[in-house]
Amino acid sequence: MIESRPGLVVFLNEMRRSIRALFIAIIAVTAVVFFLTPKILELVQSHLAEKLYFFSVAGPFLAHVKLALFGALYALMPWMVTVVLRAIGKPFQVTRMQLLLFSFFTCLLFYFGTIFCYFVTLPFGINFLLGFGSEELKPVISVGRFVNFVTVFILAFGVIFQLPILMVFAAKIGVVTRSFFSRHRKYAMLLIAIVAALLTPTPDIVNMLLMGGPLYVLYEAGIVILLIMRIP
Repeated sequence: MIESRPGLVVFLNEMRRSIRALFIAIIAVTAVVFFLTPKILELVQSHLAEKLYFFSVAGPFLAHVKLALFGALYALMPWMVTVVLRAIGKPFQVTRMQLLLFSFFTCLLFYFGTIFCYFVTLPFGINFLLGFGSEELKPVISVGRFVNFVTVFILAFGVIFQLPILMVFAAKIGVVTRSFFSRHRKYAMLLIAIVAALLTPTPDIVNMLLMGGPLYVLYEAGIVILLIMRIP
């Protein structure tokens, strides 16, 4: 340990240095993106859904605010990742180069996960759900619920695609070993299947595989990365 202070105190002190600037940036970027949300919503709607409706006076405004906030978080993700990783890594003596590498690959996997969700998983899931409609049962989709549905799942995919980063970091600080991940593949497969069943927008096996398959590949990639880095 570099310092005698508890790791949590070091983490909080590091976060405090950047949290105010990050909070202001999120508000500012949200305000800017808000003026772009009509075009963004139109683009997302044409890709994923049919007509959207609203059932309260404030419904459209709140949907645009949520979409703007999502856009701000999405755009500022590299900064947020760097702030959090720097704070987490401080008590564990993570070097500047290691921090840069962790930040780069964390952002890369996050954006890959969100893009995969947007172009692959969500279209399949939404088409499956809307497929239950008929002449007697017409879908009437609330703009607010649609924005919630899309943004939550896109962010969820971005987060869970951090699996190799978490594996490498856990092994780097000595919480687990590479052999632990290798020995417990069957439990990893079970856990991945449960996560895929809970997070995919539909219960069908195709969508579960669209999430579970890449997750297991990422799990194996984490083991390979640990081997290449010679982390026991």
